[in-house]
Amino acid sequence: MMAEREKRRGLSKSCALLIVIAGIERYAFKGVASNLVTYLTDVVTMSNSRAATTVNTWSGFTFMLPLISAPFADSYWDRFFTILASSSLYFVGLVGLTYTAFDGSHTATKTISLYFLYTSLSLVALGLGVLNPSLQAFGADQLDHDLDRDHEPSSEVKSNRKSQFFQWWYFGVCAGSLLGVTVMAYIQDTFGWVLGFTIPTASMLLLILLFLCGSGVYVYADQGLDLKAKPFQRILEFIKGALSRRSKITLVNDHDLNAMELELQEKPLCNCSNTASTTTSKSSADEKSCKINFLGLETVKLLLRLLPIWTTLLTFAVIFQQPATFFTKQGMAMKRNIGPNFKIPPATLQSTITLSIILLMPLYDKVLIPMAKKISKNEKGIPVMERMGIGMFLSIIAIVIAALVERKRLMLSKKMKTSPNSLDPLSIFWLLPQYVLLGVSDIFTVVGMQEFFYSEVPARMRTMGFALYTSVFGVGSFVSAALIWVIESYTKARGEKHNWFADDMSEARLDNYYWLLAITSAISFLMYIVICRHFKSSRGDDQ
Repeated sequence: MMAEREKRRGLSKSCALLIVIAGIERYAFKGVASNLVTYLTDVVTMSNSRAATTVNTWSGFTFMLPLISAPFADSYWDRFFTILASSSLYFVGLVGLTYTAFDGSHTATKTISLYFLYTSLSLVALGLGVLNPSLQAFGADQLDHDLDRDHEPSSEVKSNRKSQFFQWWYFGVCAGSLLGVTVMAYIQDTFGWVLGFTIPTASMLLLILLFLCGSGVYVYADQGLDLKAKPFQRILEFIKGALSRRSKITLVNDHDLNAMELELQEKPLCNCSNTASTTTSKSSADEKSCKINFLGLETVKLLLRLLPIWTTLLTFAVIFQQPATFFTKQGMAMKRNIGPNFKIPPATLQSTITLSIILLMPLYDKVLIPMAKKISKNEKGIPVMERMGIGMFLSIIAIVIAALVERKRLMLSKKMKTSPNSLDPLSIFWLLPQYVLLGVSDIFTVVGMQEFFYSEVPARMRTMGFALYTSVFGVGSFVSAALIWVIESYTKARGEKHNWFADDMSEARLDNYYWLLAITSAISFLMYIVICRHFKSSRGDDQ
Protein backbone atom coordinates (compact mmCIF):
# COMPACT_ATOMS: atom_id res chain seq x y z
CA MET A 1 0.00 0.00 0.00
CA MET A 2 2.83 2.34 0.91
CA ALA A 3 4.61 1.49 -2.34
CA GLU A 4 1.48 2.26 -4.34
CA ARG A 5 1.15 5.67 -2.66
CA GLU A 6 4.81 6.39 -3.46
CA LYS A 7 4.23 5.52 -7.11
CA ARG A 8 1.18 7.81 -7.36
CA ARG A 9 2.79 10.69 -5.52
CA GLY A 10 3.08 13.81 -7.66
CA LEU A 11 5.81 16.40 -8.02
CA SER A 12 6.50 19.00 -5.35
CA LYS A 13 5.42 22.64 -5.60
CA SER A 14 8.97 23.76 -6.37
CA CYS A 15 9.30 21.23 -9.23
CA ALA A 16 5.91 22.26 -10.64
CA LEU A 17 6.78 25.97 -10.46
CA LEU A 18 10.11 25.45 -12.23
CA ILE A 19 8.34 23.45 -14.97
CA VAL A 20 6.01 26.44 -15.52
CA ILE A 21 9.02 28.79 -15.61
CA ALA A 22 10.75 26.52 -18.15
CA GLY A 23 7.60 26.67 -20.30
CA ILE A 24 7.57 30.49 -20.20
CA GLU A 25 11.24 30.59 -21.20
CA ARG A 26 10.52 28.32 -24.18
CA TYR A 27 7.60 30.55 -25.17
CA ALA A 28 9.92 33.57 -25.25
CA PHE A 29 12.70 31.73 -27.07
CA LYS A 30 10.50 30.07 -29.71
CA GLY A 31 8.64 33.34 -30.19
CA VAL A 32 11.92 34.75 -31.48
CA ALA A 33 13.85 31.77 -32.88
CA SER A 34 11.10 30.00 -34.85
CA ASN A 35 10.55 32.91 -37.27
CA LEU A 36 13.97 34.59 -37.04
CA VAL A 37 15.01 33.38 -40.50
CA THR A 38 11.97 35.18 -41.97
CA TYR A 39 12.88 38.38 -40.11
CA LEU A 40 16.44 38.20 -41.45
CA THR A 41 15.41 37.58 -45.07
CA ASP A 42 12.33 39.83 -45.32
CA VAL A 43 13.25 42.72 -42.98
CA VAL A 44 17.06 42.67 -42.68
CA THR A 45 17.23 41.57 -46.39
CA MET A 46 19.77 38.75 -45.99
CA SER A 47 20.09 35.96 -48.55
CA ASN A 48 18.59 32.56 -47.73
CA SER A 49 21.97 30.95 -47.07
CA ARG A 50 23.30 33.84 -44.97
CA ALA A 51 20.09 33.97 -42.90
CA ALA A 52 20.22 30.19 -42.32
CA THR A 53 23.91 30.38 -41.38
CA THR A 54 23.21 33.28 -38.99
CA VAL A 55 20.39 31.38 -37.27
CA ASN A 56 22.48 28.19 -37.05
CA THR A 57 25.51 30.04 -35.68
CA TRP A 58 23.37 31.88 -33.13
CA SER A 59 21.73 28.61 -32.07
CA GLY A 60 25.16 27.01 -31.89
CA PHE A 61 26.49 29.64 -29.49
CA THR A 62 23.29 29.43 -27.47
CA PHE A 63 23.57 25.68 -26.95
CA MET A 64 27.38 25.58 -26.64
CA LEU A 65 27.67 28.21 -23.90
CA PRO A 66 26.46 25.78 -21.20
CA LEU A 67 29.72 23.84 -21.63
CA ILE A 68 31.62 26.99 -20.63
CA SER A 69 29.26 28.11 -17.87
CA ALA A 70 28.62 24.66 -16.36
CA PRO A 71 32.02 24.32 -14.60
CA PHE A 72 31.48 27.63 -12.80
CA ALA A 73 27.81 26.89 -12.06
CA ASP A 74 28.70 23.48 -10.60
CA SER A 75 31.74 24.58 -8.61
CA TYR A 76 31.44 28.23 -7.65
CA TRP A 77 28.12 29.91 -8.50
CA ASP A 78 24.92 29.73 -6.49
CA ARG A 79 22.23 28.30 -8.78
CA PHE A 80 19.47 30.63 -7.61
CA PHE A 81 21.45 33.79 -8.32
CA THR A 82 22.88 32.30 -11.53
CA ILE A 83 19.32 31.80 -12.81
CA LEU A 84 18.34 35.30 -11.74
CA ALA A 85 21.38 36.96 -13.36
CA SER A 86 21.21 34.99 -16.63
CA SER A 87 17.46 35.56 -17.05
CA SER A 88 18.03 39.29 -16.52
CA LEU A 89 20.71 39.27 -19.24
CA TYR A 90 18.31 37.33 -21.48
CA PHE A 91 15.68 40.02 -20.87
CA VAL A 92 18.12 42.84 -21.77
CA GLY A 93 18.95 41.04 -25.05
CA LEU A 94 15.25 40.77 -25.95
CA VAL A 95 14.78 44.48 -25.19
CA GLY A 96 17.62 45.23 -27.63
CA LEU A 97 16.13 42.96 -30.29
CA THR A 98 12.75 44.67 -29.91
CA TYR A 99 14.47 48.04 -30.32
CA THR A 100 16.06 46.94 -33.63
CA ALA A 101 12.60 46.15 -35.01
CA PHE A 102 11.21 49.45 -33.68
CA ASP A 103 14.14 51.47 -35.03
CA GLY A 104 13.94 49.77 -38.43
CA SER A 105 10.24 50.50 -38.79
CA HIS A 106 10.58 54.18 -37.82
CA THR A 107 13.67 55.27 -39.77
CA ALA A 108 13.34 56.76 -43.23
CA THR A 109 15.69 54.20 -44.84
CA LYS A 110 14.08 51.21 -43.04
CA THR A 111 17.58 49.84 -42.36
CA ILE A 112 18.59 47.94 -39.24
CA SER A 113 21.99 48.17 -37.58
CA LEU A 114 23.57 44.74 -37.92
CA TYR A 115 25.97 45.57 -35.09
CA PHE A 116 23.10 46.27 -32.68
CA LEU A 117 21.18 43.24 -33.97
CA TYR A 118 24.11 40.87 -33.43
CA THR A 119 24.82 42.38 -30.00
CA SER A 120 21.20 41.79 -28.93
CA LEU A 121 21.22 38.22 -30.24
CA SER A 122 24.54 37.61 -28.44
CA LEU A 123 23.06 38.79 -25.13
CA VAL A 124 20.08 36.47 -25.62
CA ALA A 125 22.46 33.58 -26.41
CA LEU A 126 24.63 34.35 -23.37
CA GLY A 127 21.66 34.60 -21.00
CA LEU A 128 19.98 31.49 -22.37
CA GLY A 129 23.24 29.50 -22.45
CA VAL A 130 23.68 30.00 -18.70
CA LEU A 131 19.98 29.88 -17.77
CA ASN A 132 18.93 26.60 -19.39
CA PRO A 133 21.29 24.09 -17.70
CA SER A 134 21.15 25.97 -14.39
CA LEU A 135 17.34 25.90 -14.39
CA GLN A 136 17.25 22.18 -15.18
CA ALA A 137 19.88 21.42 -12.55
CA PHE A 138 17.95 23.50 -10.02
CA GLY A 139 14.84 21.47 -10.86
CA ALA A 140 16.84 18.26 -10.41
CA ASP A 141 17.91 19.52 -6.96
CA GLN A 142 14.22 19.77 -6.03
CA LEU A 143 13.65 16.23 -7.34
CA ASP A 144 16.59 14.84 -5.36
CA HIS A 145 15.25 16.45 -2.19
CA ASP A 146 11.85 14.83 -2.79
CA LEU A 147 13.45 11.41 -3.26
CA ASP A 148 15.71 11.81 -0.20
CA ARG A 149 12.73 12.91 1.90
CA ASP A 150 10.97 9.60 1.23
CA HIS A 151 11.89 6.77 3.58
CA GLU A 152 14.08 4.46 1.49
CA PRO A 153 12.02 4.44 -1.71
CA SER A 154 12.57 1.44 -3.96
CA SER A 155 14.68 1.72 -7.11
CA GLU A 156 11.50 1.31 -9.19
CA VAL A 157 9.83 4.23 -7.40
CA LYS A 158 12.94 6.38 -7.90
CA SER A 159 13.09 5.48 -11.57
CA ASN A 160 9.39 6.25 -12.05
CA ARG A 161 9.67 9.59 -10.24
CA LYS A 162 12.69 10.60 -12.33
CA SER A 163 10.92 9.64 -15.55
CA GLN A 164 7.82 11.53 -14.39
CA PHE A 165 9.87 14.64 -13.68
CA PHE A 166 11.62 14.62 -17.06
CA GLN A 167 8.41 13.90 -18.96
CA TRP A 168 6.52 16.73 -17.21
CA TRP A 169 9.49 19.04 -17.67
CA TYR A 170 9.50 18.28 -21.36
CA PHE A 171 5.72 18.65 -21.51
CA GLY A 172 6.04 22.16 -20.03
CA VAL A 173 8.80 23.01 -22.48
CA CYS A 174 6.69 21.72 -25.39
CA ALA A 175 3.59 23.63 -24.28
CA GLY A 176 5.59 26.87 -24.15
CA SER A 177 7.17 26.10 -27.52
CA LEU A 178 3.77 25.41 -29.08
CA LEU A 179 2.36 28.75 -27.96
CA GLY A 180 5.54 30.55 -28.98
CA VAL A 181 5.57 29.09 -32.48
CA THR A 182 1.85 29.41 -33.29
CA VAL A 183 0.84 32.64 -31.58
CA MET A 184 4.02 34.62 -32.17
CA ALA A 185 4.47 33.59 -35.83
CA TYR A 186 0.92 34.77 -36.55
CA ILE A 187 1.41 38.05 -34.68
CA GLN A 188 4.76 38.72 -36.41
CA ASP A 189 3.35 38.04 -39.88
CA THR A 190 0.09 39.94 -39.27
CA PHE A 191 0.82 42.79 -36.84
CA GLY A 192 4.54 43.34 -37.37
CA TRP A 193 7.83 42.60 -35.70
CA VAL A 194 7.74 45.30 -33.01
CA LEU A 195 4.76 43.68 -31.28
CA GLY A 196 6.12 40.26 -32.27
CA PHE A 197 9.29 40.86 -30.23
CA THR A 198 7.68 42.89 -27.43
CA ILE A 199 5.53 39.98 -26.23
CA PRO A 200 8.48 37.55 -25.72
CA THR A 201 10.31 40.35 -23.90
CA ALA A 202 7.35 40.83 -21.54
CA SER A 203 7.25 37.05 -21.03
CA MET A 204 10.84 37.07 -19.82
CA LEU A 205 10.02 39.83 -17.35
CA LEU A 206 7.12 37.69 -16.08
CA LEU A 207 9.53 34.73 -15.74
CA ILE A 208 11.91 36.75 -13.54
CA LEU A 209 9.09 37.94 -11.28
CA LEU A 210 7.60 34.45 -11.01
CA PHE A 211 10.98 32.94 -10.18
CA LEU A 212 11.50 35.48 -7.40
CA CYS A 213 8.03 34.79 -6.00
CA GLY A 214 8.94 31.12 -5.58
CA SER A 215 12.07 31.76 -3.54
CA GLY A 216 10.28 30.61 -0.38
CA VAL A 217 9.43 27.11 -1.66
CA TYR A 218 12.71 26.17 -3.33
CA VAL A 219 15.21 23.72 -1.87
CA TYR A 220 18.73 25.13 -1.98
CA ALA A 221 21.36 22.43 -2.36
CA ASP A 222 24.49 23.11 -0.34
CA GLN A 223 27.41 22.69 -2.72
CA GLY A 224 29.79 23.01 0.17
CA LEU A 225 33.46 23.75 0.11
CA ASP A 226 34.87 20.23 0.12
CA LEU A 227 36.75 18.55 -2.69
CA LYS A 228 33.80 16.49 -3.89
CA ALA A 229 31.65 19.59 -4.32
CA LYS A 230 33.96 21.04 -6.99
CA PRO A 231 34.42 18.43 -9.70
CA PHE A 232 35.98 20.81 -12.20
CA GLN A 233 38.41 22.09 -9.63
CA ARG A 234 39.35 18.42 -9.19
CA ILE A 235 40.05 18.20 -12.94
CA LEU A 236 42.32 21.26 -12.83
CA GLU A 237 44.07 20.00 -9.71
CA PHE A 238 44.51 16.60 -11.31
CA ILE A 239 46.10 18.12 -14.44
CA LYS A 240 48.47 20.17 -12.25
CA GLY A 241 49.26 17.09 -10.18
CA ALA A 242 49.81 14.94 -13.28
CA LEU A 243 52.46 17.38 -14.50
CA SER A 244 54.30 17.60 -11.20
CA ARG A 245 53.61 14.39 -9.28
CA ARG A 246 56.57 12.23 -8.34
CA SER A 247 54.77 9.13 -7.16
CA LYS A 248 52.61 6.58 -8.93
CA ILE A 249 48.88 6.35 -8.46
CA THR A 250 47.26 2.96 -8.02
CA LEU A 251 43.61 3.10 -9.02
CA VAL A 252 40.80 0.85 -7.97
CA ASN A 253 38.97 -0.75 -10.87
CA ASP A 254 35.32 0.17 -10.28
CA HIS A 255 32.70 1.74 -12.49
CA ASP A 256 30.75 3.51 -9.79
CA LEU A 257 32.29 6.89 -8.93
CA ASN A 258 30.36 7.21 -5.69
CA ALA A 259 31.53 3.76 -4.55
CA MET A 260 35.09 4.79 -5.37
CA GLU A 261 34.81 7.90 -3.28
CA LEU A 262 33.65 5.83 -0.30
CA GLU A 263 36.39 3.28 -0.87
CA LEU A 264 38.91 6.09 -1.00
CA GLN A 265 38.15 6.91 2.61
CA GLU A 266 38.90 3.33 3.72
CA LYS A 267 42.21 2.49 2.02
CA PRO A 268 45.12 4.32 0.40
CA LEU A 269 45.10 4.70 -3.36
CA CYS A 270 48.67 5.79 -3.94
CA ASN A 271 52.10 4.57 -2.93
CA CYS A 272 53.57 7.17 -0.62
CA SER A 273 57.16 6.35 0.41
CA ASN A 274 58.83 7.07 3.72
CA THR A 275 55.52 7.37 5.52
CA ALA A 276 57.05 6.59 8.90
CA SER A 277 59.36 9.58 8.72
CA THR A 278 56.89 12.15 7.47
CA THR A 279 55.02 14.55 9.66
CA THR A 280 51.27 14.54 10.21
CA SER A 281 50.79 17.62 8.04
CA LYS A 282 52.73 16.07 5.17
CA SER A 283 50.68 12.88 5.42
CA SER A 284 47.53 14.96 5.25
CA ALA A 285 48.82 16.82 2.19
CA ASP A 286 49.79 13.55 0.49
CA GLU A 287 46.37 12.08 1.21
CA LYS A 288 44.69 15.15 -0.27
CA SER A 289 46.95 14.92 -3.33
CA CYS A 290 46.01 11.27 -3.77
CA LYS A 291 42.33 12.14 -3.54
CA ILE A 292 42.68 14.93 -6.08
CA ASN A 293 44.59 12.72 -8.52
CA PHE A 294 42.12 9.87 -8.13
CA LEU A 295 38.91 11.87 -8.29
CA GLY A 296 40.23 14.16 -11.02
CA LEU A 297 41.21 11.21 -13.20
CA GLU A 298 37.85 9.53 -12.70
CA THR A 299 36.01 12.75 -13.58
CA VAL A 300 38.01 13.13 -16.81
CA LYS A 301 37.44 9.45 -17.64
CA LEU A 302 33.73 9.84 -17.00
CA LEU A 303 33.45 12.73 -19.46
CA LEU A 304 35.58 10.99 -22.10
CA ARG A 305 33.51 7.80 -21.96
CA LEU A 306 30.39 9.81 -22.87
CA LEU A 307 32.09 11.42 -25.88
CA PRO A 308 31.34 8.65 -28.46
CA ILE A 309 27.60 8.68 -27.65
CA TRP A 310 27.61 12.48 -27.67
CA THR A 311 29.30 12.54 -31.10
CA THR A 312 26.86 10.16 -32.77
CA LEU A 313 23.94 12.34 -31.64
CA LEU A 314 25.22 15.33 -33.65
CA THR A 315 23.55 14.35 -36.93
CA PHE A 316 20.22 14.14 -35.09
CA ALA A 317 20.82 17.73 -33.94
CA VAL A 318 21.67 18.84 -37.51
CA ILE A 319 18.34 17.46 -38.75
CA PHE A 320 16.57 19.34 -35.96
CA GLN A 321 17.96 22.66 -37.24
CA GLN A 322 15.99 22.31 -40.47
CA PRO A 323 12.45 23.26 -39.26
CA ALA A 324 13.63 26.71 -38.15
CA THR A 325 15.61 27.32 -41.37
CA PHE A 326 15.05 25.50 -44.66
CA PHE A 327 11.72 23.85 -43.78
CA THR A 328 10.37 27.37 -43.16
CA LYS A 329 11.78 28.72 -46.46
CA GLN A 330 10.39 25.62 -48.18
CA GLY A 331 6.93 26.44 -46.82
CA MET A 332 7.12 30.03 -48.08
CA ALA A 333 7.33 28.70 -51.67
CA MET A 334 4.21 26.54 -51.29
CA LYS A 335 0.47 27.19 -51.37
CA ARG A 336 -0.48 28.54 -47.94
CA ASN A 337 -4.03 29.83 -48.42
CA ILE A 338 -6.97 28.78 -46.28
CA GLY A 339 -9.93 30.60 -47.77
CA PRO A 340 -9.59 33.89 -49.64
CA ASN A 341 -8.09 36.01 -46.85
CA PHE A 342 -5.93 33.85 -44.58
CA LYS A 343 -2.40 32.62 -45.29
CA ILE A 344 -0.66 30.14 -42.99
CA PRO A 345 2.63 31.58 -41.64
CA PRO A 346 5.23 28.92 -42.60
CA ALA A 347 6.86 29.06 -39.15
CA THR A 348 3.62 27.90 -37.52
CA LEU A 349 4.13 24.43 -39.01
CA GLN A 350 6.88 23.99 -36.42
CA SER A 351 4.02 23.81 -33.93
CA THR A 352 3.07 20.41 -35.36
CA ILE A 353 6.32 19.05 -33.88
CA THR A 354 5.35 20.30 -30.45
CA LEU A 355 1.67 19.40 -30.89
CA SER A 356 2.53 15.84 -31.85
CA ILE A 357 4.72 15.61 -28.73
CA ILE A 358 1.95 16.91 -26.47
CA LEU A 359 -0.69 14.60 -27.98
CA LEU A 360 1.48 11.51 -28.19
CA MET A 361 3.33 11.86 -24.87
CA PRO A 362 0.36 10.48 -22.83
CA LEU A 363 0.09 7.57 -25.31
CA TYR A 364 3.81 6.97 -24.93
CA ASP A 365 3.64 7.14 -21.12
CA LYS A 366 0.37 5.29 -20.49
CA VAL A 367 0.31 2.71 -23.30
CA LEU A 368 3.69 2.15 -24.92
CA ILE A 369 5.88 2.14 -21.78
CA PRO A 370 3.59 -0.22 -19.72
CA MET A 371 3.43 -2.60 -22.71
CA ALA A 372 7.22 -2.47 -23.05
CA LYS A 373 7.61 -3.16 -19.30
CA LYS A 374 5.51 -6.32 -19.58
CA ILE A 375 7.29 -7.54 -22.71
CA SER A 376 10.89 -6.70 -21.74
CA LYS A 377 10.58 -7.19 -17.94
CA ASN A 378 12.55 -3.94 -17.62
CA GLU A 379 11.39 -1.42 -14.99
CA LYS A 380 11.93 1.46 -17.46
CA GLY A 381 10.06 -0.26 -20.27
CA ILE A 382 12.39 0.89 -23.02
CA PRO A 383 15.98 1.47 -21.84
CA VAL A 384 17.26 5.01 -22.27
CA MET A 385 19.79 4.23 -24.99
CA GLU A 386 17.24 2.24 -27.00
CA ARG A 387 14.85 5.20 -26.76
CA MET A 388 17.47 7.54 -28.19
CA GLY A 389 18.18 5.08 -31.01
CA ILE A 390 14.49 4.83 -31.96
CA GLY A 391 14.27 8.62 -32.17
CA MET A 392 17.40 8.81 -34.34
CA PHE A 393 15.92 6.25 -36.75
CA LEU A 394 12.63 8.17 -36.99
CA SER A 395 14.50 11.43 -37.71
CA ILE A 396 16.20 9.74 -40.67
CA ILE A 397 12.81 8.72 -42.06
CA ALA A 398 11.59 12.30 -41.56
CA ILE A 399 14.46 13.82 -43.57
CA VAL A 400 13.97 11.23 -46.35
CA ILE A 401 10.29 12.27 -46.58
CA ALA A 402 11.41 15.93 -46.64
CA ALA A 403 13.68 15.16 -49.62
CA LEU A 404 10.87 13.40 -51.52
CA VAL A 405 8.39 16.25 -50.88
CA GLU A 406 10.93 18.89 -51.91
CA ARG A 407 11.64 16.98 -55.14
CA LYS A 408 7.92 16.90 -55.90
CA ARG A 409 7.65 20.66 -55.19
CA LEU A 410 10.56 21.43 -57.53
CA MET A 411 9.09 19.35 -60.36
CA LEU A 412 5.75 21.12 -59.99
CA SER A 413 7.34 24.59 -59.88
CA LYS A 414 9.28 23.88 -63.09
CA LYS A 415 6.05 22.78 -64.81
CA MET A 416 4.34 25.96 -63.62
CA LYS A 417 6.96 28.05 -65.45
CA THR A 418 5.94 26.48 -68.76
CA SER A 419 2.17 26.43 -68.08
CA PRO A 420 1.49 28.90 -65.20
CA ASN A 421 -2.31 28.94 -65.46
CA SER A 422 -2.91 25.19 -65.47
CA LEU A 423 -1.20 24.25 -62.18
CA ASP A 424 -1.22 25.39 -58.54
CA PRO A 425 1.81 25.27 -56.20
CA LEU A 426 2.14 22.28 -53.91
CA SER A 427 0.15 22.69 -50.69
CA ILE A 428 2.10 23.45 -47.51
CA PHE A 429 0.27 20.57 -45.82
CA TRP A 430 2.58 18.18 -47.71
CA LEU A 431 5.19 19.19 -45.14
CA LEU A 432 3.14 17.87 -42.21
CA PRO A 433 4.45 14.24 -42.25
CA GLN A 434 8.09 15.32 -41.82
CA TYR A 435 7.15 17.68 -38.97
CA VAL A 436 5.05 15.04 -37.19
CA LEU A 437 7.76 12.40 -37.50
CA LEU A 438 10.31 14.80 -36.05
CA GLY A 439 7.93 15.36 -33.14
CA VAL A 440 7.67 11.63 -32.49
CA SER A 441 11.45 11.22 -32.73
CA ASP A 442 11.77 14.10 -30.28
CA ILE A 443 9.76 12.17 -27.65
CA PHE A 444 12.20 9.28 -27.80
CA THR A 445 15.55 10.97 -28.30
CA VAL A 446 15.42 14.34 -26.53
CA VAL A 447 13.75 13.06 -23.35
CA GLY A 448 16.13 10.10 -23.45
CA MET A 449 19.15 12.40 -23.82
CA GLN A 450 18.10 14.44 -20.78
CA GLU A 451 17.74 11.33 -18.64
CA PHE A 452 20.91 9.72 -20.03
CA PHE A 453 23.25 12.64 -19.26
CA TYR A 454 21.50 13.27 -15.93
CA SER A 455 22.14 9.66 -14.86
CA GLU A 456 25.70 9.34 -16.14
CA VAL A 457 27.29 12.22 -14.21
CA PRO A 458 27.78 12.61 -10.43
CA ALA A 459 25.26 14.74 -8.56
CA ARG A 460 27.81 17.56 -8.11
CA MET A 461 28.30 17.76 -11.89
CA ARG A 462 24.62 17.95 -12.71
CA THR A 463 24.81 21.28 -14.52
CA MET A 464 27.53 19.78 -16.69
CA GLY A 465 25.28 16.82 -17.44
CA PHE A 466 22.58 19.11 -18.80
CA ALA A 467 25.26 21.16 -20.58
CA LEU A 468 26.40 18.02 -22.41
CA TYR A 469 22.80 17.48 -23.53
CA THR A 470 22.31 21.05 -24.79
CA SER A 471 25.78 21.17 -26.37
CA VAL A 472 24.74 18.37 -28.75
CA PHE A 473 22.36 20.87 -30.35
CA GLY A 474 24.95 23.64 -30.11
CA VAL A 475 27.63 21.74 -31.99
CA GLY A 476 24.93 20.40 -34.32
CA SER A 477 24.05 24.00 -35.20
CA PHE A 478 27.70 24.77 -35.99
CA VAL A 479 27.96 21.62 -38.08
CA SER A 480 24.82 22.66 -39.97
CA ALA A 481 26.21 26.17 -40.59
CA ALA A 482 29.56 24.71 -41.74
CA LEU A 483 27.78 22.28 -44.09
CA ILE A 484 25.78 25.12 -45.65
CA TRP A 485 28.94 27.19 -46.15
CA VAL A 486 30.92 24.32 -47.72
CA ILE A 487 28.08 23.16 -49.97
CA GLU A 488 27.21 26.69 -51.11
CA SER A 489 30.87 27.51 -51.84
CA TYR A 490 31.20 24.36 -53.96
CA THR A 491 27.86 24.45 -55.78
CA LYS A 492 27.84 28.24 -56.33
CA ALA A 493 31.27 28.01 -57.94
CA ARG A 494 29.70 25.86 -60.66
CA GLY A 495 27.14 28.56 -61.45
CA GLU A 496 24.04 30.04 -59.82
CA LYS A 497 21.80 27.36 -61.39
CA HIS A 498 23.74 24.68 -59.50
CA ASN A 499 23.53 26.47 -56.11
CA TRP A 500 21.64 24.22 -53.69
CA PHE A 501 20.64 27.25 -51.59
CA ALA A 502 19.66 29.72 -54.32
CA ASP A 503 17.32 32.53 -53.25
CA ASP A 504 14.98 31.51 -56.08
CA MET A 505 13.31 28.49 -54.51
CA SER A 506 12.45 27.08 -57.96
CA GLU A 507 16.20 26.80 -58.64
CA ALA A 508 17.37 25.69 -55.17
CA ARG A 509 18.17 22.01 -54.62
CA LEU A 510 17.22 21.48 -51.00
CA ASP A 511 16.28 17.91 -51.87
CA ASN A 512 19.96 17.10 -52.50
CA TYR A 513 20.86 18.65 -49.14
CA TYR A 514 18.21 16.54 -47.38
CA TRP A 515 19.52 13.37 -49.04
CA LEU A 516 23.02 14.22 -47.84
CA LEU A 517 21.71 14.61 -44.29
CA ALA A 518 19.85 11.29 -44.56
CA ILE A 519 22.99 9.41 -45.65
CA THR A 520 25.25 10.93 -42.97
CA SER A 521 22.57 10.34 -40.31
CA ALA A 522 22.23 6.69 -41.34
CA ILE A 523 26.01 6.20 -40.99
CA SER A 524 25.95 7.91 -37.59
CA PHE A 525 23.01 5.72 -36.50
CA LEU A 526 24.95 2.54 -37.37
CA MET A 527 27.94 3.82 -35.37
CA TYR A 528 25.58 4.55 -32.46
CA ILE A 529 24.34 0.94 -32.47
CA VAL A 530 27.90 -0.41 -32.38
CA ILE A 531 28.91 1.94 -29.53
CA CYS A 532 25.79 1.07 -27.50
CA ARG A 533 26.64 -2.63 -27.64
CA HIS A 534 29.89 -1.91 -25.79
CA PHE A 535 28.72 0.88 -23.49
CA LYS A 536 28.32 0.17 -19.74
CA SER A 537 26.32 2.58 -17.62
CA SER A 538 28.21 4.10 -14.70
CA ARG A 539 25.04 3.82 -12.60
CA GLY A 540 24.53 0.14 -13.24
CA ASP A 541 21.25 0.69 -15.12
CA ASP A 542 20.18 -1.90 -17.59
CA GLN A 543 20.89 -0.19 -20.88
